[in-house]
Amino acid sequence: MSVAPPLEPTPSVGPVMKNAFLSLVLFSSLPLLAQEGRTPDALPNGFFEAVSEDGPAGWRRVTWNGSGRIEHVEVARSGQRSVLLSSDQGGDLSWTTTAVVEPFARYRLSGWIRTQDVEAGSGRGALFNLHDMQPLATAALTGTNDWTRVELEFETEERDAVQVNCLFGGWGLSTGQAWYDDLTLELLERHPQPEPFVTVHADRVGEPISKYVYGQFIEHLGRCIYGGIWAEMLVDRKFFHAVGSEASTWRVIGPAEGVRMSSEEPFVGEHTPEVLLAGAGERRGIVQRGLSFRQGRTYTGYIWLASSGGPMEVTWRMGGSNDPMTGLATTFGLEGDSAPGEWKLEYLRHQPGSDTDDGRLEILAEGEGILRIGPVSLMPDDNVNGMRADTLELLRRLDSPVYRWPGGNFVSGYDWRDGIGDRDRRPPRKNPAWQGIEANDFGLDEFMVFCRELGTEPYIALNSGLGSVESAVDELLYANAPADTPLGAERAANGHPEPYGVHYWGIGNEMYGGWQLGNVPLEQYVVRHNDFARALRAADPSIELVAVGAVGAWSEGMLENCADHMDLISEHFYCQERSGLRSHVRQIPDSVRRIAEAHRRYREEIAGLAERDIRIALDEWNYWYGPHVFGELGTRYFLKDGLGVAAGLNEMARHSDLYFMANYAQTVNVIGAIKTSPTAAAMETTGLVLELYRQRFGTLPVETESASPLDAQAAWSEDRRTLTLAVVHAGRAPLAVPLEVRGARLTGKGSCYVLAGDDPQTFNDPDQPPSLTVERFDVSDLADTLPLPPCSVTLWVLEVE
Repeated sequence: MSVAPPLEPTPSVGPVMKNAFLSLVLFSSLPLLAQEGRTPDALPNGFFEAVSEDGPAGWRRVTWNGSGRIEHVEVARSGQRSVLLSSDQGGDLSWTTTAVVEPFARYRLSGWIRTQDVEAGSGRGALFNLHDMQPLATAALTGTNDWTRVELEFETEERDAVQVNCLFGGWGLSTGQAWYDDLTLELLERHPQPEPFVTVHADRVGEPISKYVYGQFIEHLGRCIYGGIWAEMLVDRKFFHAVGSEASTWRVIGPAEGVRMSSEEPFVGEHTPEVLLAGAGERRGIVQRGLSFRQGRTYTGYIWLASSGGPMEVTWRMGGSNDPMTGLATTFGLEGDSAPGEWKLEYLRHQPGSDTDDGRLEILAEGEGILRIGPVSLMPDDNVNGMRADTLELLRRLDSPVYRWPGGNFVSGYDWRDGIGDRDRRPPRKNPAWQGIEANDFGLDEFMVFCRELGTEPYIALNSGLGSVESAVDELLYANAPADTPLGAERAANGHPEPYGVHYWGIGNEMYGGWQLGNVPLEQYVVRHNDFARALRAADPSIELVAVGAVGAWSEGMLENCADHMDLISEHFYCQERSGLRSHVRQIPDSVRRIAEAHRRYREEIAGLAERDIRIALDEWNYWYGPHVFGELGTRYFLKDGLGVAAGLNEMARHSDLYFMANYAQTVNVIGAIKTSPTAAAMETTGLVLELYRQRFGTLPVETESASPLDAQAAWSEDRRTLTLAVVHAGRAPLAVPLEVRGARLTGKGSCYVLAGDDPQTFNDPDQPPSLTVERFDVSDLADTLPLPPCSVTLWVLEVE
């Protein structure tokens, strides 16, 4: 099906015709074209006349840095509306959209800008640009200008979508006002599409791929740990929030005045619930609803209680809306006053008679006096040292060699001492970086149990935000010092006499960002980093230290000033959604390559750096977009995301001399490779890819050539008895691709592993049978052609002569 020639509006187009044209292109053509895989020849709503609740339809606001106003206004070059970007103090701002384009074509982006008192400052001024295609930008306007047309031409290469920015500031902060209107994107020329092929140079071998590039990252955020890894079913089990308050998950049974919060000698935290009893015949207490129970499973719990003024009868019971709750309760008596600080521990075991997602736990009392309620806990009986058995099963399949913990932004406000000792006595806190409550049930000791359960190595990030050097050294010694030292003895007293031997330690997280607690300018942070590094190495010379990096001035400054005080340097990136399948997939490998190329430049430009051989720890990387289906930042992933992750792993193999570690963020629920519901867990498409590469891909990368829409990479097994070849096909039609292998002879036999689907939006859900799995096939006669299904990751393990 052909595409109509591009339409370019002229200044004489009136608002009626302009709006009619927009309605046709934006609300009719674009969705249909996207569904059919076709390409429109104009920007969506480039005139800004079509309106949504958030401004111009199809566009979104972005504040890259600084501050300012991002507005949709009734001032226009033509029609009635344009967009306005302005800042008094200095801003780097944009209105942003994504346009579908044809691969291997030439386009012209043009538009009109009007400015008032614009000063470039550290930025450029007012301009249009193509995101992630720097330096593809128009000329920038400064000062005061009437409507001025600016343009740029560009080659799409293999991209099938581009992100267009109406940009104010640009790589720095500008001030003033700028209006943008009448953007068009014209197709100028189509180039011949390259014929897809794969050529493997098996005799051109690179440095071994580090196993640590298959690392993972978990953070105290959303349902990554609590509700994902940790098996505790109750929310706010230590009563951080007052029972009955809007923020609390606990509700009062009986009159509201029958329960109060007491700050007098609380069990833990700032206060303890007290139930004020009213005599025989009236039960009062508290309840938490919305719990999920499954028939055939067993649930165990406990509760801490104290009383005054008794006697009283206490009942605690659980069940679902269909359970009569008879036989599901435990009743016991409390006599008289508990001694100061004396608490009684009671247990409950429950086998539900039916499935429910509206279950409840009730704590009731009848009699005289006051019932004090301490921490409450409820877990499935199959938990493994407090961790969910279903999640652990999938984590074992991932077989990640290293886990980074506890953050992330969380770490910059975290006191590691809150997470050690008696779990019920650890104080609940407001999460310092994210939403919700940090129960401190999962601390350093639990993390180490987690690592040993999975047979993985720990990588601990230290608080260099609000934390001190002394606290970081104490944490290191608590983990690694012998039991006959003060900190080692404290660890032993908590049940872990043997040193943990944690080798990898990160000094801080994203300390370049204003969102980070304790953030300071680079010139101050390099001093802080070096102070931490000297003290940590003095305490344990065997450790390896990971410094905070961010490609650009920050990484350069860290490498110039701290190279002697680091072993690895951290980098992070996250990618959003792109309209085109190829463009969406290419974001991940392009980001991997961009970081590698920057570090190659640093080695050339910074004296002595090449000899230090400081490699990259890409300790946060992933896609990050979409609604939060699985709690805070619990975004869903699709087949197209799995393709991008596979292409990213291919790119890391091409730069195996630079990438020592990579930690997919954040493993469970929070932009995670695994998603959980309260009663089930499933591997996302991204997790399936990570599992496949970890289990099947080789370790000695070889030079591999391919053409769009393919991303191919081969590697020898460690013993060089098999050649593995991974091919990502970001296309919607099956292909038969010519294969040439140089420097080795294949027998034609082996095995093939395929993740594929007709729809790039296909996904897995924990409460449904899997829509996508990796399928294995025997190969008996592979010769010079690779069969590739659409939207696929295919990995061959091939015998060689």
